Amino acid sequence: MAKQKRSISRPNILLIAIDSLRADHMSCYGYHRQTTPHIDRFARSGVLFEQCYSAHIPTTSAYASMLTGRDCFGTQVVALRHQGGLTPKVRTLPEMLRKEGYNTTVVGFEGNPANRGFDRYLDYEGWGNWEMGRSPKAQNLNAVAQPEIDRLARSRKPFFLMLRHMDPHSPYLPPEPYERMFYHGNETDPKNRSMDEPLAFKPFKDYFLSWMPPGISDKEYVIAQYDGALAYMDASIQNILTQLDAMGILDETIVVINGDHGETLDEHECWFDHHGLYEPTLYVPLIIRYPKKVPRDVRLKGYTQHKDLVPTLLQLAGIRTPMKFDGRSLVQRMKGRNASFESEIYITECTWMRKHGWRTPEWKLIVALEPDFHWKPPVELYNLVQDPGELRNVAGRHPDVVEMLRKRMEVFIAKRERETGLANPMLTQGDWHGGVGVGPLETSQQAYDTFHIGDPEIAKRLQAQSKK
Repeated sequence: MAKQKRSISRPNILLIAIDSLRADHMSCYGYHRQTTPHIDRFARSGVLFEQCYSAHIPTTSAYASMLTGRDCFGTQVVALRHQGGLTPKVRTLPEMLRKEGYNTTVVGFEGNPANRGFDRYLDYEGWGNWEMGRSPKAQNLNAVAQPEIDRLARSRKPFFLMLRHMDPHSPYLPPEPYERMFYHGNETDPKNRSMDEPLAFKPFKDYFLSWMPPGISDKEYVIAQYDGALAYMDASIQNILTQLDAMGILDETIVVINGDHGETLDEHECWFDHHGLYEPTLYVPLIIRYPKKVPRDVRLKGYTQHKDLVPTLLQLAGIRTPMKFDGRSLVQRMKGRNASFESEIYITECTWMRKHGWRTPEWKLIVALEPDFHWKPPVELYNLVQDPGELRNVAGRHPDVVEMLRKRMEVFIAKRERETGLANPMLTQGDWHGGVGVGPLETSQQAYDTFHIGDPEIAKRLQAQSKK
């Protein structure tokens, strides 16, 4: 590989954005399985942020914040099936970097309002099902991304490259040998009934049966597939880092690893998906490496959110802009000048539920704006110190805490509406679920009967196979 030759001082920027990656399943964040050995080593050469949160889930709203430096009031994006683009005054990171002379490319990020402004849009096969076989998503990405890195590096301009990985996102179908890396039992043991509830959940049943093994009975197998997908992706990411190193540009490149949101596996009855404002969905990794300006082998406590990424990257790249951001640069925190940013967070979701809430270091309040298909109560309150798994809803026992947190949330909402001159988008998304003309859901039964993903024909064929 030819080394990059250029006479500019601006660094390249590589954003490795990973869909459905929960931080607590990465070994560098303390997970008991060695799922991310290469990322672990990468983290030791930069800064790992221990408390990064995706305030606005799912994918659409998370990336809108990650790529603009704005919260949901600034982007007006909260729903998975968002209609239209970003608000006109908002600028995306690729738009800002193009103005500064960067070449910009994105891989695997079609159909999102925040993907505006890239020079090139490349795609790869990032899906799959049981009939199609194991899905080498990360290698498919590399097959597209690595030639593009060669092309970008031949230019005298710096580049911004965003890679959107899909391995942790269902279907969890890592190729050999990763599918058996963390599981050595019998996934179809008829005595194991731990998959009975997920497979009885009508909205997702056909989807699960389309990619899980016929006769699946053990949920631990499914969780091991998620972990195997992380390990597989981890090795593929190392190929990209090795390529940059061989080209002599790794240390001239700001490299970021960030998740858009986490994933719920067997928690809270939100099986193998990323809905619900619970910790597995909100807690994401953030790691930044750039030897010229980022310290080595540092782990930082204190809170950060997606909206802090853009101002951080611009400051690291030496770029000044008149744009206003809702987030703040993390550079000062890396230098030890700020212990934390906001420790109280407004959280939102429009995936399969429409809910918002208020998270503090001690408490989490979740308020339903419409009934959900899990028949969960309209108000949930969890003590995150005493009950980190969010297993005991104590809203009924602590109405005073519910009222206090609700008031804080309402004050924040009113403040952001005044500052932006725009309504809270959580209150204007009548068809957030994509059912144009349907309007707000009235009952949990309606939600249960309305939502459905998966191909029933594939599910029937696989069910028939499992009975033979």
